[in-house]
Amino acid sequence: MQISSAEKRLTLAALAVVVLLSALDQTIVATAMPRIIEELQGLSMYAWVTTAYLLTSTVSVPLYGKLSDQYGRKPILIVGVLMFLVGSALCGLSGEFGRLPVLGDGMMQLVVFRALQGLGGGALMTVSFAVMADMYPPRERGRLFGVFGSVFGLATVVGPFIGGFFTDHGTVTLARYEIAGWRWVFYVNLPLGALALFMIVYRMPALRKGGGGEIDYLGALLIVLTAGTALLGLTLGGTHHAWDSPEIVGLFAASALSLVIFILVERRAREPILPLPLFSIPTFRTATLGSFVMSMAFLGVVMFMPLYMQVVQGVTATQSGVALLPLMIALIVSSIGSGRIVHRTGKYKLLMVAGAVVLFAGVVSLTGLTADTTQADLSWRLVLTGLGLGPAQSLFSLVIQNAAPADQVGVATSTSQFSRQIGSTVGVAIFGTLLTHALTAELPRHVPQLPGNRISQLDLAHAQSQAMNVEEIRARVQHAIDERYEVIERAYREDPEAVAEVLGDPRLPDSVKAPLRDGGIRARIHDELVERTDALVAALKDGEDGRDRLLQDPILSPTMKRQLANIPSRAWNEPQVIADVADLFRDSLLATEDAIVAERSGQALMMVKAGMANYVDRLVEDIHRGTKVAFAAAIAHMLEQSLWIVGLALLVVLFLPELPLRAKPAADSAAST
Repeated sequence: MQISSAEKRLTLAALAVVVLLSALDQTIVATAMPRIIEELQGLSMYAWVTTAYLLTSTVSVPLYGKLSDQYGRKPILIVGVLMFLVGSALCGLSGEFGRLPVLGDGMMQLVVFRALQGLGGGALMTVSFAVMADMYPPRERGRLFGVFGSVFGLATVVGPFIGGFFTDHGTVTLARYEIAGWRWVFYVNLPLGALALFMIVYRMPALRKGGGGEIDYLGALLIVLTAGTALLGLTLGGTHHAWDSPEIVGLFAASALSLVIFILVERRAREPILPLPLFSIPTFRTATLGSFVMSMAFLGVVMFMPLYMQVVQGVTATQSGVALLPLMIALIVSSIGSGRIVHRTGKYKLLMVAGAVVLFAGVVSLTGLTADTTQADLSWRLVLTGLGLGPAQSLFSLVIQNAAPADQVGVATSTSQFSRQIGSTVGVAIFGTLLTHALTAELPRHVPQLPGNRISQLDLAHAQSQAMNVEEIRARVQHAIDERYEVIERAYREDPEAVAEVLGDPRLPDSVKAPLRDGGIRARIHDELVERTDALVAALKDGEDGRDRLLQDPILSPTMKRQLANIPSRAWNEPQVIADVADLFRDSLLATEDAIVAERSGQALMMVKAGMANYVDRLVEDIHRGTKVAFAAAIAHMLEQSLWIVGLALLVVLFLPELPLRAKPAADSAAST
């Protein structure tokens, strides 16, 4: 079928918007999530907003590839875009009407609608690349895949920026109705999707109508079970359940069993959803594995850079998108450049090997990140990493499509996308686990704990906000110090339980504990008063000489001095009178014990409070700095441990066979067979 140049250009424009929608949706939500969970009260379901989309979009990819081979690209792409737009609109409306029957509260609604959105999203990238394969030969396709790979890279980088911008500045009021800024993260898909849908319906040629045939429903169900249970295990393992828990082991066992049954079913199916003979082609098999591993490295590295920027370098969610521009520009240049080189030379392996080597060097450079790394120092590391990622974004799909038979380009493309998305999900899960383990070790080492408060036990979102907001740290520290001061105050007021708690707290300084030891302030004051009374009695026994010394004693109260002065001189010669006076004075002195204890305790508490005020300032600074140091060390350690993934990607590419690129589009090749 002959397709005019104008039709090709319009189709490519529509596909570019479709690819942008698909790629953008995987990153734009991340920066809006803290605000979403605050409004929808869904912290416990934080991860499921992303997981629901990944699950449904990933497991539906092979199904869409097969359907597009059988029924044509255009109708399947239209269905996918429509479903994606409906899901986007419903995501933006989540929680607007309160709790709903079956769907539950706002957070549960969002999870369900994200799953629906993912069902549509699975068709976007898969069918788009299959359409390009129908219109252009592999050699020409290399240049186009370079451009579309840069679109994917652009979406990956600007997504966090757009999400942060809408969340921070997008709240508007229309007809007295306030629309929260985070809802525009989903609504922004609607005008772009509507434009793409219009161009697909009215300007995209039908290409080939497909061959009809049977749908391998059992294979589709088994691949959903295999991928779904595996992704659930990777998502929940180490977070909601231990890796060796019955729940996680059961999920992986179910995935393995489904995979075995799937292989057996696909061998006998007349029109399998995933033709196993494709994996007998060395280039297809190696490129699919390489796409899987490279996607693990891609999202595993890139997804955590905004976290480093926001937590360690202190930039906002919006600014972190701008700070990733070096990576974006390098990726775009590398992706487009490699596509053009393949278009001219017809060779791709050397470019892919060079990209993997540069990527390995880039990740090695990123392992040197510290809390003091400047933006300029980070930029050159990101440029190196972006240059290495570019060829992988544009060439793996080209190699896979070129290796597959012309009449199976759709299912080959869906297999490529399936391996890419599975790799991305596995990569994020592995990198996230590595980061969590590293943070578990680094936070207690660098972030001081408050007495009575486990302040180093922070979830990522909370740690991120604390590292960026000193006043929030101060508020939490002050609250914890106030709570601890209440215990100390009770202890100084002679509460036995509080005394035991303060003395048993190893994080309190000795200056706070010392007044409470050996009976506390009362015991010491009592001993002082007894010593004073003994000295008073001894002085009284010395007669008028003793009286004169007592009258000069600055510690003796004015009342007692007046009483001494009023004693007649002759009374000082009568022992019984002196003994009675001594008893009277002894009782008077000992009766002041409670007042003196209260006064001394108050003075001691004032000193403790003043010391705690200084301690708050010092602790706020230590926590702020310690959080940055801990996250920098954890991310660097995560990248060090992930080098084996990047190294594996390089090894796979080294063994990738290089086939001559076909000179005809897949549609023409299929028609001629």
